[in-house]
Amino acid sequence: MDSMINAKEKACPIPVILAKKEADRGNKDFTLLVDNKTAVENLIRFGENNGFIITVDEKGPDDFSVRFVRSSEEEKSTGTEGAKGSWAIFIGREGIGHGDPELGESLMKMFLYTLEQGEDTPDFVLFMNHGVKVPVENDQAIEHLKALQDRGAKILVCGTCLKYYGLADSLKVGNVSNMYDIADAMQAVDKVITL
Repeated sequence: MDSMINAKEKACPIPVILAKKEADRGNKDFTLLVDNKTAVENLIRFGENNGFIITVDEKGPDDFSVRFVRSSEEEKSTGTEGAKGSWAIFIGREGIGHGDPELGESLMKMFLYTLEQGEDTPDFVLFMNHGVKVPVENDQAIEHLKALQDRGAKILVCGTCLKYYGLADSLKVGNVSNMYDIADAMQAVDKVITL
C-alpha cells in the first residue's frame, strides 16, 4: 500500500523535496498530491532520474496525483551518488538571475532551502560583492546557511565587500574572509557553481 503525501499549495521545490525524503527513507511506493502541472513535471523528472516508474492521474486542472513505484529489482542507480566530489557555491549577488530583485531574493531563499534539504553539502559557500548582503540581511537564507554550516560547509564572506557596503559588524553567519582564502577555496574543490 502506498503512502499519500499532500503537497498541494506547496511552492517549488517543496514537492520534489518531499518526494526525495520518501525515496531516501526507502519508500518504494508513494503518491504526492499536487495542484499544478509544473510540480507534476518536476516530480516526473525526479522520479525517472531516480529509478521510479511514475503514474500521473489528472483529476482536474489543479488536482493531480503522482505515484512513484520502484520494484525491488529496479533500485536507484543514477551512478552519481557518492561520486559528486568536492564543490563550492559562489554567490556574487543578493538574488539569483537578472530581472526583478524581489523574485531574485525569493529564488535565493528557495535555492538555499533546497540545498539545506539535500544530502550533498557543499564544502564552501562563498560570498562576494553584493552577495555579502545574503548572510547579513536575508533572515530565511541565514537560517538555511546556519544549517549548512552545522553540516560542515565553510561559509566565507568577503571582508572588503562587507566594509564597502557598511556591513562590517553585521555578519550573522559564516566567517569574514579575504580574496586569498576565497580564491584558495575555489581552487581546492572539484567544481564551483556560480549564482
